[in-house]
Amino acid sequence: MQELKIGDVTITSIVERDGPWRTPAAMFPSYDPIIGAKYLAEVEPETFDPVTGKMVITYQTFVVRTKHHTILVDTCTGEDKGYPAPMDFPKQPWLDGLAAAKLRVEDIDYVFCTHLHIDHCGWNTVLRDGRWVPTFPNAKYIFHKREYDFWAAATARGEQPPGQVWQMNCLPIVEAGQALLVDDDFALDDTVTLTPTPGHSPCHCCVNIFSGGQRAVVTGDMMHHALQCRDPDLSTIFDWDAKMAASSRRSFLASVADTDTLILPVHFPSPTAGLVTSDGDRFHYRYKRG
Repeated sequence: MQELKIGDVTITSIVERDGPWRTPAAMFPSYDPIIGAKYLAEVEPETFDPVTGKMVITYQTFVVRTKHHTILVDTCTGEDKGYPAPMDFPKQPWLDGLAAAKLRVEDIDYVFCTHLHIDHCGWNTVLRDGRWVPTFPNAKYIFHKREYDFWAAATARGEQPPGQVWQMNCLPIVEAGQALLVDDDFALDDTVTLTPTPGHSPCHCCVNIFSGGQRAVVTGDMMHHALQCRDPDLSTIFDWDAKMAASSRRSFLASVADTDTLILPVHFPSPTAGLVTSDGDRFHYRYKRG
C-alpha cells in the first residue's frame, strides 16, 4: 500500500504475508459458485487469483502517524507462537517492514486491536527468556473491555486456541500495566475513535482516523474480501455470530457508500485503500489508485 495522507495524518502499512490464501467456498459457508463467479468478475483483479482459484489475502499492520502519536492498528500473527500450518509462514517480512518504516519498537505510542483473534494481536508480545512480554515497551494497548473479558472467560473454560491466544498476546499486556480496556465510545482524541461492528468477534471495532475534514477507517475483519461488498451476507467460517457480522457489515457499508471515506481493510491486498459505492442493496469496492 502506498503512503496515504489524511489531513495531517500519514498512514502506511507493514505487510506480514500476502498472496493466494483460501478459495471462496472454503471461506464462506453460504458461497454459491455460480453467483460467486459473477461477483468475482466484478471485483478488482488483484483480489482473486484465477490460476489457483483462491482469494488473495494480505496480513498487515497499519502505521498511523499523527501530530502527537505513532500508532499501530492490528499486529498480525507475530513470531514464536507455535501456530500450525497455514499460520506458520515466515514473520521476518513484518520485522523488515517495521525497519523500512524507520520505526523501532520503542517509537510506538499506542497499539489498537480491532479484535483479539490470532492474526490481529500477534506482535503485541514477544518471547523473552521464556516469558511473553510487550513488544512495544512505551505503548499503551487499546483492547475493548468486553472483548477482552470474553476471551478471558473462554480461557477459564479451557477453550483453546482462543484462550491460548489471549494468554500469549493479551494477558501479558495487562500484567505489564500497558493495557487500556475501553468501551465502544472510546476516543483517543479528535483524530482516532472507534466504531463498533460486532459479529466477527463479540466486540469487534473499526478504527476511525479523522484529520483535515477527511476520514479513513481501518475495518479489521468487518470484511475479509471484496466479495463481501458484492454480497454483504457472506460471512466467514471464522465469524463468532454470522448474522450479526452480516448486519454490521451491511450497516457499515451503507454508511460509507458514495462518500469520500477511505476504507483500509486489513486483509485486502495492495493497493488496499479504497472507496465504497452503492449498487442497489449491494456495494462495489474500488481501489484508490495513484
